[in-house]
Amino acid sequence: MQAADAPRTPVRQGRPVDHVTVTAARPSLSDALRALETVLLRGGHSTARRNAWTSVLEDRRRARDRLEVAHVLQAAAEGTRRAT
Repeated sequence: MQAADAPRTPVRQGRPVDHVTVTAARPSLSDALRALETVLLRGGHSTARRNAWTSVLEDRRRARDRLEVAHVLQAAAEGTRRAT
């Protein structure tokens, strides 16, 4: 009866488990937080990414516009210098 009451110990088959294998199998804290974020913020997360990308594209457009205005102003300044 005592053998049945004793807790069972897991039997390992194959090669022994070393520390590197054990830590690689365990998810890190950042992995766990990312998984939790994915579950909790499903719809909002994709919306936030879409908004961020839209913002990046808008910033790029404004930068192109500023560069174009700078070229126009420079050309106008050079034109007025030649005229005088």
